[in-house]
Amino acid sequence: MSATRRLIAVVLLVPTLAAVALWAFAWPAARTAPRDLPLGVAGPPAVTAPLERQLARHEAAFDIHRYADEAAARDAVEDRTVYGAVVVTAGGPELLTASAASPVVAQLLEQVVARQAATTGTGVRTVDVVAAPAADPRGAAFGASVLPLALAGIAAGAVASLLGLRGIRAVIALVGAAALVGLVAAALAHSWLGVLTGDWWAEAAALGLSTLAVSAAVAGCAALIGTPGIGVVAFVVMFLGNPFSGAASAPRMLPEPVGAIGQWLPPGAGTTLLRSVSFFDGAAATGPALTLTWWAALGLGAVLLGAQLKRGPAPAGPAVEARKPALVA
Repeated sequence: MSATRRLIAVVLLVPTLAAVALWAFAWPAARTAPRDLPLGVAGPPAVTAPLERQLARHEAAFDIHRYADEAAARDAVEDRTVYGAVVVTAGGPELLTASAASPVVAQLLEQVVARQAATTGTGVRTVDVVAAPAADPRGAAFGASVLPLALAGIAAGAVASLLGLRGIRAVIALVGAAALVGLVAAALAHSWLGVLTGDWWAEAAALGLSTLAVSAAVAGCAALIGTPGIGVVAFVVMFLGNPFSGAASAPRMLPEPVGAIGQWLPPGAGTTLLRSVSFFDGAAATGPALTLTWWAALGLGAVLLGAQLKRGPAPAGPAVEARKPALVA
């Protein structure tokens, strides 16, 4: 490629990357709004019907789940079936929220329910069923953990590939690095900063699995298609997985199908898994854990397959070579 063509490529490539980055990061943030957000409503049907009609005016904003009483609605919030619930009683409405699931959603529900109650002249009592940690009430530190974990996974996979590690040695290096990242991250986020409040070892496992899903994908893609594979996975994780993760708000607050896509990528699945094990005693953790496991398994499998392909077919043995003259005679 001539110097002029390289110059033109650089001039065009940089603005293109900037445009893609702005689209990926700014567009979901600018279009944040509830989209089929699971919301519970509890109480006698005759009493909850007016509230449901008022909520239905927000087109496609809420997915209403009906419960018999406050206890059932509270269980649904703790199981991560809904983000919150409105309990209608004779004394007025009561709002159950879970700021640990998303401080943004909890604040949104407070505004919406308070606005609905204002039309009837009644007040709303808010109960935070699963509160965010006192050290991170807005979830800022939790959301900021997505990028470092993604970078750690990309770095581990890239280093293992560039150092020429193949086969089982590469697998051991990737698993060991991910385990150490999980332990260090749990020590920082839980023991030092206090932004995670669940079981320490479960959090370390979730952080390590999130890192392994990314690092294995990077190394596996590099093992199959070479060094460009590192850039392919890094692009997907950084420009799609990170902004589509919903860590700053919630997957149901992102434009469609961004929220769904984000949960199939390691950053989004890792964020959901970490919330579940840290704040909800593992509720709704199976789905994201399986997603990360598939990424890790496929990536490690690609590492082993790439090593086998590069090794090539086994050379003919002495017995085969000795048999050739006899066959010719």
